[in-house]
Amino acid sequence: MARPRIDPVVWRAPRAGRGPRGSTLPPLTVLPAGGKGTEDVLVDASGCVYTGVEDGRILRITAEEVTVVANTGGRPLGLEWYPDGRLVVCDAARGLLLVDGSDIEVLVSAGPGLRVCNNAAVAPDGTIYFTNSTDRFDLPYWKADLLEHTGTGRLLRRDPDGSVDTLLTGLQFANGVALAPTATHVVVADVWNYRLRRVHLTGAHQGHADVFADNLPAFPDNMSTGTDGNLWIAMAAPRDPVVDLLLRTPPFLRKLLWRVPEPHHPKPRRITWTRALSFETGAVVHDFHAQARDFRMVTGVREVGGRVYLGSLEESTIAHFDIPSH
Repeated sequence: MARPRIDPVVWRAPRAGRGPRGSTLPPLTVLPAGGKGTEDVLVDASGCVYTGVEDGRILRITAEEVTVVANTGGRPLGLEWYPDGRLVVCDAARGLLLVDGSDIEVLVSAGPGLRVCNNAAVAPDGTIYFTNSTDRFDLPYWKADLLEHTGTGRLLRRDPDGSVDTLLTGLQFANGVALAPTATHVVVADVWNYRLRRVHLTGAHQGHADVFADNLPAFPDNMSTGTDGNLWIAMAAPRDPVVDLLLRTPPFLRKLLWRVPEPHHPKPRRITWTRALSFETGAVVHDFHAQARDFRMVTGVREVGGRVYLGSLEESTIAHFDIPSH
């Protein structure tokens, strides 16, 4: 299949701050998942971990076994619990789904209005906040969206009555979504801009969007609200000076690069990284990173009772670690 055409724009990235030094990541426990591309992770009340893999299966993982609980027939990405216990699945190929074993209900179909359904957050009343990463490219061509940098990602809301509204446009590969424990605001990852945006849901600023965290040292991916009340971010890869330089070059240079075979494109640096921010202030609460040998490129994160679970678009495993008590 021929690569899609790109029409790049020039963008000047803010100067990157100091990246991670040394290692702060506690020892990892790594479990086989039985499939590649464990993009997100979700945990049930008994401690079983759920993830979706590239062949469409949704898996339940324990230290003893891996069980197939569903198959969407697409590419499941973000996972959340619906209030009635069903799985909310962001499927890049099929759209926004409600899944209960073989019973799959399409809430919002993939198509021109939902090109890449990526991540979601669910309110207690069943309202779903979810992202469409890009209106321009299918998931396999996510690098095209980075090189083009036109910002067609959106944050959407599906109300319990089935109506769908757009809350925020102009996002650079809209990705992770997390709802504040107070339900006063929702935060979304504006990936290629290295920042998080906030949409106020209540109060005097209801409907207004602002910047929640800016000039991040890495590409933010999926996000989640921890049981500790913090905003947990999967930091997929550190910022790359080469990529920042490319984005400020004349568009024709990026068009040429897009024609170069994939093996010659810049590669993300191998790292395992997750960060937690305060929902109230945006201050960094935890920052765990390392050059781990057996797990890399964190794209999904979930904190439950002091244990942090990790998923990765590149791995065939999931990992977890316990937050140090000191």
